[in-house]
Amino acid sequence: MSEAPKAPEQAKVYPVLEGKTAIITGAAMGMGEATAHLFGQAGANIVIADFNEEKGQQVADNVASETGAKTLFVKVDVSDSQMVQDLVAKTVEEFGSLDVAVNNAAMTPDNGLASEFDEEYWDKLMAVDLKGTALCQKYELQQMIKQGTGGSIINISSVSGHRPQPNNIAYVAAKHGVEGLTKVAAMENGAHNIRVNTVAPGAIDTPMLRGAIEEFGLDEVSYAPQLSLLNRFGQAHEIAQASLWLASDASSYLTGTTIHADAGYVGR
Repeated sequence: MSEAPKAPEQAKVYPVLEGKTAIITGAAMGMGEATAHLFGQAGANIVIADFNEEKGQQVADNVASETGAKTLFVKVDVSDSQMVQDLVAKTVEEFGSLDVAVNNAAMTPDNGLASEFDEEYWDKLMAVDLKGTALCQKYELQQMIKQGTGGSIINISSVSGHRPQPNNIAYVAAKHGVEGLTKVAAMENGAHNIRVNTVAPGAIDTPMLRGAIEEFGLDEVSYAPQLSLLNRFGQAHEIAQASLWLASDASSYLTGTTIHADAGYVGR
């Protein structure tokens, strides 16, 4: 069996977030963890927000030791309004401000036909992926408006928010919703110099994707070309780079839009 093309090494990182404080939700693993490391290299203070206390604290410690960044772990269930409010309050108490937020927390996509979806799992997924993103955005916006110094919010969507997939109606609906709430927030907060955008990842090599491949008996060599014009899965650090650009002043004229980090999947 031939091998899939290799992903490039992580691109060089510059201190484009020096002096800024960033919240990253769902940062205990996968794309959230990669984003935390990258933002730490870029000079930001990092708040690792996740429901998994053990892994979240470990990521916070690793980012601090490997990048020299100041870090804070906060346990949070993003579907719980009070916990999200406490997350923002603890961030400001520790670092003095909130300048950037990456709302990445999400559940594993559902698996079932639209005619037979699991209503209990629907409610759980919507609570985290859609309501949770909306709650984080709500209280991040309030803090940024209060500060009066602008800010950047990045909501993590998915190619499923643009090109629906069969058998995961809840996930597809939630990610379409994330696109919508991002656009509304961008429209309402431009006057405050707060930019709100989304990153829509494609097939990214995370534990979640590897689990799905194993469950359905697929292999990367044959499956990746169906999802990527580059014939390979994306790497978490490649998605983190998109969030880094949106978080930085380099993207100062971009709001209310989506970066499709999907190797051409949606556009083909």
